Amino acid sequence: MTDTQKQDRVLIFDTTLRDGEQSPGATMTHDEKLEIAELLDDMGVDVIEAGFPIASEGDFAAVKEIAQRSKNSVICGLARANFKDIDRCFEAVKLAAKPRIHTFIGTSPLHRAIPNLTMDEMADRIHETVTHARNLCDNVQWSPMDATRTEADYLCRVVEIAIKAGATTINIPDTVGYTYPRESADIIKMLLERVPGADTITFATHCHNDLGMATANALAAVEAGARQIECTINGLGERAGNTALEEVVMALRVRNDILPFRTEIDTTKIMNLSRRVASVSGFPVQFNKAIVGKNAFLHESGIHQDGVLKNVETFEIMRPEDIGLTAKNIAMGKHSGRAALRSKMKELGFDLADNQLNDLFVRFKALADRKKEIYDDDLVALVHDHAVQAEADTLHVKRLRVVCGTDGPQEAELTMLIDGVEHSIDATGDGPVDAAFNAVKMLWPHKARLQLYQVHAVTEGTDAQATVSVRVEEDGRIATGQSADTDTVVASVKAYVNALNRLIVRREKGGSDKAEVSYKDH
Repeated sequence: MTDTQKQDRVLIFDTTLRDGEQSPGATMTHDEKLEIAELLDDMGVDVIEAGFPIASEGDFAAVKEIAQRSKNSVICGLARANFKDIDRCFEAVKLAAKPRIHTFIGTSPLHRAIPNLTMDEMADRIHETVTHARNLCDNVQWSPMDATRTEADYLCRVVEIAIKAGATTINIPDTVGYTYPRESADIIKMLLERVPGADTITFATHCHNDLGMATANALAAVEAGARQIECTINGLGERAGNTALEEVVMALRVRNDILPFRTEIDTTKIMNLSRRVASVSGFPVQFNKAIVGKNAFLHESGIHQDGVLKNVETFEIMRPEDIGLTAKNIAMGKHSGRAALRSKMKELGFDLADNQLNDLFVRFKALADRKKEIYDDDLVALVHDHAVQAEADTLHVKRLRVVCGTDGPQEAELTMLIDGVEHSIDATGDGPVDAAFNAVKMLWPHKARLQLYQVHAVTEGTDAQATVSVRVEEDGRIATGQSADTDTVVASVKAYVNALNRLIVRREKGGSDKAEVSYKDH
């Protein structure tokens, strides 16, 4: 056994599919949730919080199927402190090889006022609901929402009640991102010292990033005795987001000298998961984001470049390949064959079946005719763009021609397939994108409001692919779309149409993206 293997293990609890998906506009489709869950399971995540089963039929169905498909991870569902929620949660996770019920209630003075419960009444409810959950499932997690703003004596009291009722994991949420690293550690230490039975269960930490300290607060809690970190890919989550999985995992790995703890995460799969979550959520990763940002391993300063060329350790504390970035970003071109493409895609973390490779090869060749060199990010964009396009059922962009000039309105000539039938129209607008979007709206009338329109270049150069993200909202339903193309206007229209296709699906299912339930964010 190596020295690292002898170290205390920190469990990684990923809530991308629950707390992360609660980011406004980040709703994922059923198939996307299954895909992300499979990637998390394969990466070695210990616990996957797959959703909030009582929130909607869609959430229930996704959690249930993820539970049935899971191979290694514990599959967890969230439930408020009532029997109906807990029963529904267990119904969704019970077929998992390792199911978990996660139930919670707000314990701070502000949150106790919402259900209008006294301290004693809330204590009774915690005892009843945790007992009920434990009678259904051996693995029960309990959270006192807004724990970091709960009175110390009362927090100790309710944690003791939950442990006695059968909770096997006690999670301490910093619900509003209010705490500070030293305080985060002190809370864990206090509970371990004052609460009877605290040494028999696992303490977890769940931090939000409102003050930019989520990662620091989580690691401080681990140093104090917490052995589970709740986090999300890319730090996705409500408001300013959650603790980022990639940050805490790599911090524990790189600074193992002062943080002598281990995880079972296969870090080489981080980059692929980051890219996929960014794609399906419609939340691009900021360029200077720690670990997974585009600039995380780039060096522009002459001094930095010179140092890295002589010894990479002068300005890099991690290797790109540690997180799944290929060591060499070798460009491919029109003369590259299928074998080279398959090898390159394996390096990027995509193990494609023959039919998938053949389809990608056709689109790769088409792109190679328009771009001199195709880089890793171009190929990733091709794969993700096709995954989105494959979902398009009702609307499909067939042809687009835009006429631009320095005077007068811009013109767009658009041909779309609507339920397989070809329709064409001309439209004008204040710019080519506006004209093209107006054409879409004329062909497919709708009341959806454009909430987000974002463009970024995949690689450098005037022939670079542009990735466009679009978010639309209609009657409380939110949908995102994304597309990539060397023509920014074409990518824009395809992203807009992809978002509308998702909106059509939500409209047909009825209801809003997220059910109106209280105590969702903890």
